[in-house]
Amino acid sequence: MLPLSLLKTAQSHPMLVELKNGETYNGHLVSCDSWMNINLRDVICTSKDGDRFWRMPECYIRGSTIKYLRIPDEVIDMVKEDAQAKSRNRAEMNKNRGGNSSQNQNQRAPRSGNRNNFGVRSGPSGGGLGNGGMRGGNAGQGNRPPAQGNKLRK
Repeated sequence: MLPLSLLKTAQSHPMLVELKNGETYNGHLVSCDSWMNINLRDVICTSKDGDRFWRMPECYIRGSTIKYLRIPDEVIDMVKEDAQAKSRNRAEMNKNRGGNSSQNQNQRAPRSGNRNNFGVRSGPSGGGLGNGGMRGGNAGQGNRPPAQGNKLRK
């Protein structure tokens, strides 16, 4: 069971959050995100030493400050039931797809030619940089073969 799936299931349920600095927050979970940042409503905050209390209508807690969460056992049971239902649905879908496995394969025809990741043909006559880098002596010539020696006219 993943912590974020547990938090998403715990929405609108009461929970206790203890922060790394020792403060605790009791309230009902309104929302959470993928960084475990949470919003609580009807919150009672308790100081680190336990002698001061604050009541707040709502609060936001950054996920990186959370030490631990305490949630009701019924939420954990709900998450387990959801996980079992999802695994049953996956098994049924895989069973229904079982006969067409050859049709589900990627049926693309291979490309002709020798192409690298950049779509440039490589090799001796392909014009790309197929031999692992820069061509020597042809700066600015593009994909033309190296020039043959020019004959001088007299």
